[in-house]
Amino acid sequence: MLKGDDMETAQATEPAVRLDRVEPAIADRSDPAAVAAVQVPPVFQVTGLSVTYGSHLALADVTMDIRSKAVTAFIGPSGCGKSTFIRCFNRLNDLIPSARVTGQVLYHEDDLYSPTVDPVEVRKLIGMVFQKPNPFPKSIYDNVAFGPRVLRRKDELDGRVEMALRRAALWDEVKDRLKTNALSLSGGQQQRLCIARCLAVEPDVILMDEPASALDPISTSAIEDLMHELKTDYTIVVVTHNMQQAARVAEMTAFFSVDVGEDGQRTGVLVEYDETQTIFTTPADPRTEGYVTGRFG
Repeated sequence: MLKGDDMETAQATEPAVRLDRVEPAIADRSDPAAVAAVQVPPVFQVTGLSVTYGSHLALADVTMDIRSKAVTAFIGPSGCGKSTFIRCFNRLNDLIPSARVTGQVLYHEDDLYSPTVDPVEVRKLIGMVFQKPNPFPKSIYDNVAFGPRVLRRKDELDGRVEMALRRAALWDEVKDRLKTNALSLSGGQQQRLCIARCLAVEPDVILMDEPASALDPISTSAIEDLMHELKTDYTIVVVTHNMQQAARVAEMTAFFSVDVGEDGQRTGVLVEYDETQTIFTTPADPRTEGYVTGRFG
């Protein structure tokens, strides 16, 4: 860590805490035994995290680790703090004046909420795909190229755009009309374009807040297939109201619920976090069982 004059110098140029990707040393990633032999540290370590909007405690005392190169799903009823929580990972709640985050979020062991960390640097490595597709009113090409241009990564821009569109399973559908306005695409194509736009800046983590809730079943299936492909290279965290979707795509699942205080205030709480199969077949908490079996929620 930098201190004193060194800290002041570092803050003038870049965050004192560098947010770098951390990869374990694995000689042969094609060998499952070699991969299993290495204990991969979590990407995120969350301890005692709470979020308050003004005087309203929206999310209380969440503690969990997020696995590397896996899909983690957050499920639970509306208003339980799932979206609030996922926005803590790339500090989007900072953009809400009344929001206050307490507790600790470590990203590869660096404190994301340290005053020496620049939220813009955080968002370069931790991308976000929102519930409603939000392409810019520009061409398909310019949507994907937007991030690299802003970050001044203009070398081989055509190749970056093609790579991102291929990774988002969209290249074959749009390669002959890259100059077409992105708003002319279907809803499912627009969402995959937003994923391509995220991939173009080469993030480490992809956050998805109900990415398929506004899509038809075919487009939803395409997004789920894409998650399976992308998790070989990216850590994915997804909020979903669709329990079947969580069961299909996620290795780990967290169930959130709502505590209602005497004053009627609703606060989101983490009830249970475990392997997805465990959550859906043998949950430890009766509240989780009641939700996944449809008895409430």
